[in-house]
Amino acid sequence: MLKTFASALRPSLVMTAGFALLLGGAYPLAITAAAQALFPHQANGSLIERHGQVIGSDLLAQGFAAPGYFHPRPSAANYDASASAGSNLGPASAALAQRIAKDAAALRAQGYHEVPPAMVTTSASGLDPHISPEAALLQAPRVAQARHMPVERVEALVRAAIETPLAGVLGENRVNVLRLNLALDGAGHAGA
Repeated sequence: MLKTFASALRPSLVMTAGFALLLGGAYPLAITAAAQALFPHQANGSLIERHGQVIGSDLLAQGFAAPGYFHPRPSAANYDASASAGSNLGPASAALAQRIAKDAAALRAQGYHEVPPAMVTTSASGLDPHISPEAALLQAPRVAQARHMPVERVEALVRAAIETPLAGVLGENRVNVLRLNLALDGAGHAGA
């Protein structure tokens, strides 16, 4: 009987080991090799370098607070990728409504009359690197004043930074805040 059990168990063990090697080893290696060959920038985290040093990623928001920089959406994770998560506050949450009202009031106190939703709402991950073109253009006068640049020049940089939907239909027009701030720094006026 033990011999029968062992002979019945053998195919199961061979299949388990085979699939473990295939799905736990060969498949991940093949996908990693294909990603590195076809999309090396994206496969390595879409990292952005400046002067040979990594300063960020196209995929993660950073907290810019200085007036000479465009500000990203609020972050439920305080711009910490290791704590990436939404706030888990639902649309009927009083805490969410209070936070949005507080953020909107702070923006109005800075002189913004219209407050786009992207400036007061967090993304699902809490780390969305994009804002709407409207939110970026709304910030242009503040950035231009802080950098002593013509507002038209800053608005032109915003328009040049607009990313369009994938295939013209997937997503919305958006602006990557880190890329836009790097373009501002490259325009020759230091951020304040």
